[in-house]
Amino acid sequence: MLIIPVKDGENIDRALKRFKRKFDKTGTMRQLRDRQHFTKPSVERRSQIQKAQYIQHLRDQEDI
Repeated sequence: MLIIPVKDGENIDRALKRFKRKFDKTGTMRQLRDRQHFTKPSVERRSQIQKAQYIQHLRDQEDI
């Protein structure tokens, strides 16, 4: 459960922004989306490897 204390005189928009940021960091929505469909472990591993290769490529380009 997320608890966001709202200080006296604090703008409700600022409190909402803090709530949204905290909610995003918990990863609840990401978990729900991942659980909606099953992906084979080999497919997950392949996508992780591709992502790592892409990031490595970007870092290599940055060094050049």
